[in-house]
Amino acid sequence: MAKLKVRHVGPIREGYKENNGFISFDGVTVFIGDQGSGKSTMAKLFASLAWLEKSLVRGDQTPNWYQVHTNARFVKGLLSYQNLHNYLSAQSYLEYRGDAFNIKYDGGTLYIEKATVGVDYHLPKIMYVPAERNFLSSVDQPEKAKRLPSPLYTFLDEYDKARNDLTGKVDLPIGNLKFDYRKRNKKTYIVGDDYEVNLLEASSGMQSLTPLYIVTKYLAENLDSLNKAGRKEQSLEEEEKISEEVRRIMNNKNLSEAVREAALEQLSRRTSYGNFYNIVEEPEQNLYPASQKKVLNELLRFKNLREKDQLVMTTHSPYLINYLTHAVKAWQVQVKIEAKANEEQKQKALAALKKIVPVKSALNPDQLQVFELDGDGNITKLGDYKGMPSDKNTLNEFLGESNDKFIDLLDLEDQWR
Repeated sequence: MAKLKVRHVGPIREGYKENNGFISFDGVTVFIGDQGSGKSTMAKLFASLAWLEKSLVRGDQTPNWYQVHTNARFVKGLLSYQNLHNYLSAQSYLEYRGDAFNIKYDGGTLYIEKATVGVDYHLPKIMYVPAERNFLSSVDQPEKAKRLPSPLYTFLDEYDKARNDLTGKVDLPIGNLKFDYRKRNKKTYIVGDDYEVNLLEASSGMQSLTPLYIVTKYLAENLDSLNKAGRKEQSLEEEEKISEEVRRIMNNKNLSEAVREAALEQLSRRTSYGNFYNIVEEPEQNLYPASQKKVLNELLRFKNLREKDQLVMTTHSPYLINYLTHAVKAWQVQVKIEAKANEEQKQKALAALKKIVPVKSALNPDQLQVFELDGDGNITKLGDYKGMPSDKNTLNEFLGESNDKFIDLLDLEDQWR
C-alpha cells in the first residue's frame, strides 16, 4: 500500500492533516472539490511517484541518478511529464512511501531509500486517463497534432494498442451500443441495433467514454498478454541483464532452494506486471447520471479483478459519490446473503441484488476513501456511515442549496398571488 504526503505544491497548501499527513492508496481513492482545488494535482503526483518507484525496482535508473541532479531529472524531468514542475516552491514537501522505495522531496532536495517494511512489491501497469481524452475521439489523426500534453500522447498510444488488438466488436456499458474499430481504414464506429455512426460524429459523452472504457478493459483484462508482449520488445541488453541475474541466482551455492526460488520470484515481479493502477480524471465527463452509474460499475468491476489493483478518480459529480454508496451497500448485503442464505435462497437473492448493483462491482468499504479539497489548499477525508460515504460533502450540499433556493422562489411567488 502506497502513502503520499503533500504540502505546498500548486493549489495544495497544508494538505491532509490526519494520519501524520499521509493519504493511503488502497483500493478506490476519490478526490472531490472545486476547479483548481488540487484534485488532479494529487492524482498526478501519485501517478508520477508510483511510476518512479516502478522504474527504480526495474533498475531503469538508480536512486543516485535522480538525487544528484534533482532539478534536472526529478523536477524538470519526471514531474514535467504531468506539467507539475512549476508547482514546486521553496516550501514544497512531498513524501511517498511505497512497498519497495520511499521517496521524499524537501527544500529542493530529493531523498530516495529502499523501504524496510518487507512487503512484496508487485510491478504495476500505471495508466493515467486525462480529462482531455475526448480530443482523441473528436479529431481525425490526433497523433499528428502538435504540443499535446504528454499524458494524452501516452493514453493515445494505449488506445491504439487496445484498438488494434481487438478481433471483433466490443459491447459498451451504455445504450446497448458496440465499439467497432476497422483496421483497414483506421476508423472507429459506434454501432446500435439498426444504425452506426463514426465516433468523430458521436456525442461528446460517447467520445469521452469510449477511449476510457476500451483502454481500461484492455489493460485490466490482459496483463498476462502484456507481459508476453513486453518480453518480446525487450532489447538484447535488457535480456542479457535479466539472464545474468538468473545465472547469478542459480549459481550461488550459498542459497538454499527456498531462498533461490524466492529470489527468482522477486526477479519475475520486477519484470512482469502484477497489478493495474487506473487513474481517471472525471469518469462522469459529459454523461447522463444513469450512464455515469454504468461506467462506474464497470470501473469497479475491472478494479476487482485483482486484490491489489488501484482505482483513483477525480470527480465533480455528486451522483458518483452516491453510486459508490450503492456499491458498498451491495458488498455488505452480499456478505450477509453468503453467510445466512441456503443455496436456493442465495441464487434468488443474488439475482435480485444484480438488478441493483452488479455483484462483481460491489465494493468492500475497507477499500474506499473519499477526500475533499477546499479552496484554501486543505484536504479532509469524507466521513462515513457504517462504511458508506457520508452525504455531508460539498457536492451534495450544492444540490441541497439548489433545492433551498427553489423553495425561496416559491415563497416569493406566494407573496404575489
